[in-house]
Amino acid sequence: MPGRTVAKLATVSAVVAASVLAVAPTAHADLVTHCIGTGGAVTVPNDLYVPAGESCALTGTTITGNVTVAAGGNLVVTGGRVSGEVRVAADGYLDATDTTVDGQVVLAAGGYGIFLKHAQIGTVTVRPKGSATIDSFLFAEESTVVGNVTVGAGEVRLDRGTQVQRNLSSTGTYYTDLHDSFVDGTLSVLNSATGSVVCGSAVRGKATFAGNLGGVQVGPNGALDSCASGGYWGGDVSITSTTGGVTVDDNIINGQLTVTGNDPVAQVAANNRIRGGVTGDQATTNRAARVAAADREDAGDQRAEVRRTSAVQEATAAGVARL
Repeated sequence: MPGRTVAKLATVSAVVAASVLAVAPTAHADLVTHCIGTGGAVTVPNDLYVPAGESCALTGTTITGNVTVAAGGNLVVTGGRVSGEVRVAADGYLDATDTTVDGQVVLAAGGYGIFLKHAQIGTVTVRPKGSATIDSFLFAEESTVVGNVTVGAGEVRLDRGTQVQRNLSSTGTYYTDLHDSFVDGTLSVLNSATGSVVCGSAVRGKATFAGNLGGVQVGPNGALDSCASGGYWGGDVSITSTTGGVTVDDNIINGQLTVTGNDPVAQVAANNRIRGGVTGDQATTNRAARVAAADREDAGDQRAEVRRTSAVQEATAAGVARL
């Protein structure tokens, strides 16, 4: 797949901006404003609706009600605020930058994806894929989720200082990765198809990784991704029933590390500081791979870049076709 870059996401905004804003009558509070195209620094005194297959780009807009993105719709919000919730239907896309959503953000089964940058959100939920052919994504950079993040499908990457102030729960995703991020509650990654990477991050509560098929990499020197440092874990860390390899390197764990039922057995580096000791089968590793890890870091984060560009190119192509 082609390389994925944040710059590609701007293309979606450019495509959406080519259309025109359509507004429904707003004489009564129970009416809904329909958006097809662009909108500026105005206040929408009711709910906002992006019709099926249409695109809407808002800059500096305040929405006092809820937002619905219908099937196949695109919503790009920059510098805005939503007092209610945002619900995105199947094949729908939400891009929120420098934006606050006081309520929840929900991506339906088969939803295309969510991209957050410098955003503050109440809670985030990505529904399980079910029978849908589309596999969704959740990418967040420098963003804050005040409540829980619950993800049941697709690609998940939290990066660049993103904070989850409660719990992060991932079940049945393609992968779930955390880079330079913070989870104030518990972390649970279950049954991921290509595994999980946690680098340079902090998790205050208990962390559970179980049934992941592609491996689990906690810290640098793993096979899944380049990584500069390990992280801090405020409670117990459990990595079990994992295939594809487990590596634990350069971490501070203020609890017990459990590594059982993994095939192959977990590689636990001697440089970890594990207050409660290690339970389970493990193979101790050394730091000889540090140079190789540095070389991978110079090459950039290819795993994330490949997936994001693919997602955005598809969204852009869809947007062009609709306008």
